[in-house]
Amino acid sequence: MNLLSETDLYLLNEGRHLRLYQKLGAQLIADGTHAGCHFAVWAPNAERISVLGDWNDWQPDRSPLRSLGPSGVWQGFIADVQEGQRYVYQVTSRYGGYQVDKADPFAFSAQVPPEKASVVTRLDYKWNDEAWLRNRRTHNALSAPQSIYELHLGSWRRNANGQLLSYRQIAPLLVEHVVKMGFTHVELLPLQEHPFYGSWGYQSTGYFAATSRYGSPQDLMFLIDSLHQAGIGVILDWVPSHFPSDAHGLGFFDGTHLFEHQDPRLGFHPEWHSLLFNYGRSEVRSFLLSSALFWLDRYHIDGLRVDGVASMLYLDYSRKEGEWIPNRFGGKENLDAVSFLRQLSEDVYREYPDVQTIAEESTSWPMVSRPTSQGGLGFGMKWDMGWMHDTLKYLALDPVHRRHHHNLLTFRGMYAHSENFVLSLSHDEVVHLKGSLLQKMGGPHADPWQKRATLRLLFGYQFALPGKKLLFMGAELGEWREWNHDGSLDWTLLDRPEHAGIARFVADLNKVYRQQPALSCRDFDPSGFRFLSADDRDQSVLSFVRIGDTPQDTVVIVCNFTPVPRDHYPIGVPCAGFWQEILNSDATAYGGSGLGNLGGLTASPCSPDALEAGMPYRLSACLPPLAVVYFRLHFDPSVC
Repeated sequence: MNLLSETDLYLLNEGRHLRLYQKLGAQLIADGTHAGCHFAVWAPNAERISVLGDWNDWQPDRSPLRSLGPSGVWQGFIADVQEGQRYVYQVTSRYGGYQVDKADPFAFSAQVPPEKASVVTRLDYKWNDEAWLRNRRTHNALSAPQSIYELHLGSWRRNANGQLLSYRQIAPLLVEHVVKMGFTHVELLPLQEHPFYGSWGYQSTGYFAATSRYGSPQDLMFLIDSLHQAGIGVILDWVPSHFPSDAHGLGFFDGTHLFEHQDPRLGFHPEWHSLLFNYGRSEVRSFLLSSALFWLDRYHIDGLRVDGVASMLYLDYSRKEGEWIPNRFGGKENLDAVSFLRQLSEDVYREYPDVQTIAEESTSWPMVSRPTSQGGLGFGMKWDMGWMHDTLKYLALDPVHRRHHHNLLTFRGMYAHSENFVLSLSHDEVVHLKGSLLQKMGGPHADPWQKRATLRLLFGYQFALPGKKLLFMGAELGEWREWNHDGSLDWTLLDRPEHAGIARFVADLNKVYRQQPALSCRDFDPSGFRFLSADDRDQSVLSFVRIGDTPQDTVVIVCNFTPVPRDHYPIGVPCAGFWQEILNSDATAYGGSGLGNLGGLTASPCSPDALEAGMPYRLSACLPPLAVVYFRLHFDPSVC
């Protein structure tokens, strides 16, 4: 019995097979004529391959595979293999007698680490998310509000004994929390099987296997299904940039450097101590493209956040001079990786025009989120790492020094619309002795009240700027501790009013963000943003306007980055009338001092020689300390 056609083998070898997971790996068969499992694996330099498993007492001579010739594929049908049985491939290389037991690169499940065998698995599941999928294009549109809650499942919440919860146990808890907080999407740190828990999933061996630490594939599907039924999108971190060198994994698979480059200057990552994919090899491209489509096909994932794009693009990434090989033009660009990423974007959006791809790309590589037809990489969006670094650096300063570093706030205006950005405050900012977000605020001499106020100011500022939003778990609680993947978030903080206030602010911020079209509908259009006051460095105040598709959508945002209240602060606005204060991070409900504008302000006309930012009307506002205030016009068409 052979599941592989000549067309399958041709597309594999051409780098154009998008669904190899339907052909390779362990495919259970029960068609009335055959009952058992079809195994297939790509290993062109093998001399012999046998399947060792529970059904044959792990004996190497009882379940051999046969070669399909120049394609490099080995396959065979083994009767009476059942779901749940464990197996590995025993690979004997034609070179030097090398022999090794390998996990199946296309396995749908694996043993719980540190055990290493693959598990014969079906992916049957009855989904109940038809309504979500019908409307997914609307939720994922570049004009839609997208507020992303990033989390690591193993340390988001644990049971009373500190043990991991299962996918099914997490599902109702996560749905309840995300709905209460008002996020539109969750982003899950990599769930592909990984040997070392402490890698957070970023050192993956199972590109088609959800980690079994939290349960079965169907359990993960239940979690995703539950989120979809609650109206929440699911983004998955996906790591095509590198893979670990564990002996049972992809490295040196058939006694040769099959998935990785042979030359360590191309095939080894000196910073991460992992192996790098050979994107110039057609079969490797088929493998990775099939993995990307697999998570969209079988797990209904709504977006892929592609990790480590910068390390893929540059041949000299994390390398010193002499430790890398230039491309054929003498440059440092990885031309094979560029080609692969463009192919990935084209294939994903052709197959799923209603999902999004998001690049974690930390350099100034141009046009990451521009179409491949225009010379771009084709991603839907890109993380704005520059905004994150500049803003956290600014807010770590004592407020008295911020006037000298005002450019850290305004520099983003130079590039804000060069890409479709996601403003991310991610897990990377709260690990490796960096401290929690709350710890960073105001530097070491700020008191707890100032730190909490500055944290609320940070979130309000982030959500007001053009671009989609991402917060890592724990930020909404005001965690004092740095993230620890071996523990759980400190949920007891919500019993303290000052921390419950931070969570209440995040929930209200998400509500305002979703209700006000101006805060998202023109995120990637320069006409949707305008500074009102960009250069008030002496008072460390920044004000700007978000402009929607209609005048009544206009929202004015004012940020006071000092603990000094400002009375009668002039703010230019485009229309006369009453401007309602729709959000104030200094409200007592959030743990603030309660200063504000008594619900709103009435705009007065400016004299021609006293226009504020060229605006014909002006508000005279109270700016609370270390706070952000949002104003929205109570629209009267006669005055605009």
